[in-house]
Amino acid sequence: MPQTAEIATADLKEVAAQVRRDIVRMVHAVNSGHPGGSLGCTDLLVALYFKVMKHTPQPFNMDGTGEDLFFLSNGHISATLYSVLARSGYFPVSELATFRKLNSRLQGHPTTHEGLPGIRVASGSLGQGLSVACGAAQAKKLNGDDRRVFVLMGDGELQEGQNWEALLYAAHHKIDNLIGIIDRNGQQIDGPTAEIGGLGDLRAKFEAFGWHVLQADGNDFATLLPALEAAQAATGQGKPVMFIMDTRMGYGVDFMMEGHKWHGVAPNDAQLATALEQLVVGTVGDY
Repeated sequence: MPQTAEIATADLKEVAAQVRRDIVRMVHAVNSGHPGGSLGCTDLLVALYFKVMKHTPQPFNMDGTGEDLFFLSNGHISATLYSVLARSGYFPVSELATFRKLNSRLQGHPTTHEGLPGIRVASGSLGQGLSVACGAAQAKKLNGDDRRVFVLMGDGELQEGQNWEALLYAAHHKIDNLIGIIDRNGQQIDGPTAEIGGLGDLRAKFEAFGWHVLQADGNDFATLLPALEAAQAATGQGKPVMFIMDTRMGYGVDFMMEGHKWHGVAPNDAQLATALEQLVVGTVGDY
């Protein structure tokens, strides 16, 4: 399905359901991966790549001149990014069958040395994505490129101190073509984020650091799309923008939506069958 500003919400939901099918099948096939956060962030990445961002899948240009850029800081949810990249035309959908296998370009965490179109930075060592995005956004401003830079981070990832240095840096340098997105699902690998390392009032913290902040449900296109539109409208006004996106880990598969259990556990055969029964699609098609 081609990227277009006119794509209907119903079509976005169809693509999201297919991406979720891809995720559970990819992780199941190799008994390895991170389905929980991947499923929770699916709607965001579908919205970005199929409606919001200006981008050119082919030919892929590493510099992204004249394009919006997306960086995945929480690289362990690579299954979502790989599926969305393939479904939006960066590489063949059939390549999803190689996820996490030897000699695959689709490693567990995205890497650049594999030469996979759509991947501009190796990620997964948490806490680094916002710094990378700051540099890319500054480069665009210096080059007179008016496009935006988006970066997705996990809420547990905010326990890494480097994020807060980058938050200060972006506000100080008025990097106002930058949109940060926090996947606030309240879970991390060891348990609820509030119990492992509570983050307190994130909105107040980001605003105190000099950012323009928005909040919305990230698993409902009816709220997600207006929030992304508002985030874009807020750029260019002297402040970086932060979108706190509330999601549910494992969204779309009922037995994966409670707690942190499915952060990094693959479904067995029976669980896969149940998940696929809940993720019905009509026209896109499995790889």
